[in-house]
Amino acid sequence: MSDRTAEMNVPAARTRERTLSVTTLAAEFHAPSLTDFFPPAVLFEGTPFELDRLMLVRLLMTAVLVGVMLLAFRSPKIIPRGLQNVAETGLVFVKEQICDEVLGKESGRKFFPLIATIFFTVLFLNFSGIVPGLNISSNARIGMPLVLAAVVYVVFNYVGIKKYGFFKYVRSSIVVPNVPPALHVLLIPIEFVSTFILRPFTLTVRLMANMLAGHIMLVLFFSATWFFLFDAAAWMKVFSPFSLLAGLGFTLFEMLVIFLQAYVFALLTAVYISLAQHADDH
Repeated sequence: MSDRTAEMNVPAARTRERTLSVTTLAAEFHAPSLTDFFPPAVLFEGTPFELDRLMLVRLLMTAVLVGVMLLAFRSPKIIPRGLQNVAETGLVFVKEQICDEVLGKESGRKFFPLIATIFFTVLFLNFSGIVPGLNISSNARIGMPLVLAAVVYVVFNYVGIKKYGFFKYVRSSIVVPNVPPALHVLLIPIEFVSTFILRPFTLTVRLMANMLAGHIMLVLFFSATWFFLFDAAAWMKVFSPFSLLAGLGFTLFEMLVIFLQAYVFALLTAVYISLAQHADDH
């Protein structure tokens, strides 16, 4: 009887082992929380000047941007080399492909400092998202994208108001000419929301959402690699190369997104300024 009872208990014991294994996996691998992505303050906590890790990354990348530009142009040569050549290539790209292309040479020269500053600020702040040890773009939180969008909003409205005056600028921006009068009831609210509300909103959300999504994807890929290698059952280790390759591949894709988001933000800045300058050609 004892042998037969032992044989009957074998399946039950195996079931318990499997249940324990699944429970252990669930305990070791948990979905990341918001504090995993955005840790609490690490300096000056409890004061108006407290800094979290994301703010420190932002300050670091700003210092890197300033340092790179100072180093590149500390003693400029007529025939640029090395870092000066790289920096000048970036500046020429912004001037020719964004400022001159959208605003024309005269206006492009006038607004080049603003647009170039926005382009390189977004580019460098985004780049920290793929730097080991930093691993996040400070544009993945709404603060910096909102500040940049507010600057663009103030500039293009100032340009329009300065040229046309407040009321004529607003009227030219929201009234579509050569349409039946009855359609103005529909078009004026749409144009007002599109011009004065949606532009800063879309600038902010587009940049933040793209960088946050990229950060989350990289966290998931590399967290999965760590889990498969060190915490998962032996048979699951075979999946670690696939998650690692996916993470590396997405890192290359994220490099493209980093540049595109800087380009799109700077391009739309130029477009909005151009629209304000030609509001009566609506």
